[in-house]
Amino acid sequence: MSTRKTALVVAPGRGTYGKGELGSIARLHGARFPDLIANFDAQRTDRGQPTVTELDGADRFSVATHMRGDVAAPLIYTATALDYLSIDREKYDVIAVAGNSMGWYSALALGGAVSVADGFRISNAMGLNSQTHGPGGQILLQVVDEDWRPVPGLRDALFALVDSIAARPGHALVLSIDLAGMLVFAGDEAGLAALLAEAPPTPGRDPLRLAGHGPFHTPLMFGSADKAKAELPAGLFSAPAIPMVDGRGHVWRRFSSDPAAVWDYTFGHQILAPYDFALSVQVAVKEFAPDVIILPGPGDTLGGAIAQSLIGITWQGIAGKGDFMARQASDPILLSMGRPEQRALVTG
Repeated sequence: MSTRKTALVVAPGRGTYGKGELGSIARLHGARFPDLIANFDAQRTDRGQPTVTELDGADRFSVATHMRGDVAAPLIYTATALDYLSIDREKYDVIAVAGNSMGWYSALALGGAVSVADGFRISNAMGLNSQTHGPGGQILLQVVDEDWRPVPGLRDALFALVDSIAARPGHALVLSIDLAGMLVFAGDEAGLAALLAEAPPTPGRDPLRLAGHGPFHTPLMFGSADKAKAELPAGLFSAPAIPMVDGRGHVWRRFSSDPAAVWDYTFGHQILAPYDFALSVQVAVKEFAPDVIILPGPGDTLGGAIAQSLIGITWQGIAGKGDFMARQASDPILLSMGRPEQRALVTG
């Protein structure tokens, strides 16, 4: 009988490569994966872009540079993909993958629907394409209390307000990403301004306009979708080697997935419609019942959203932050590779 633990791997998205991650790609992976890093660097050079090695090796972290889509995306993909390749397969059997927003492009490579090199090609292109959109952006709002339990009525009140704002002439506003304990709404400038002005009190933090983010996962991203389909052909895709759970909670399986359909979802619905990250995690744990969830780097900021997604379905009796922290202390269910002590458990 195998002693390996089964694992769901969840790829992070935008905002996870920050000041603390500068230099981490070279430090963690430079000696082990020089050929892959060289391939990624060559792809950037061919497009006249600074290489991953140059960006990761900068003297200091620059918000203006490192948080820009065409820089953040390849850095995040590189860190995620190389972390994934570092998982000790003698200890963990990866049975499914998922991702948050931009992390879906990483999940394609982790799941084997595209090669690791083509996954970088896609992430790099989409980092640039993500800047092709109508005017607007995203706002993040918290909807859980300090124990990560839903604030009664708050989610419904926000959706009602957003529907009201979107019905006004000259206003665009819709759900962008559902992160369980947090909601991201996106729209044009008029819609965003109205939401900031009229949002009810929220716990923990004030509504936050996400710097450098466009109106992702909305119809305002039509330019990005059009460019993606023109630049990134369906021939890059194949059937996944392991199941992938997308932003609708749909499971793409090895023997029943049409590569052309994965391509169409990736550069259509995934760009233009809301991304339900919470549902993707909930479907994945209910469908595959993993022993652990592994969160590759960079960083570990997605850990809270994963935990809150589990709380949303009381997975294995986890009904609040206290339950989750107790479980982490006794028998960790979430292993974040951005945390050195948990990384050691994953890589051996």
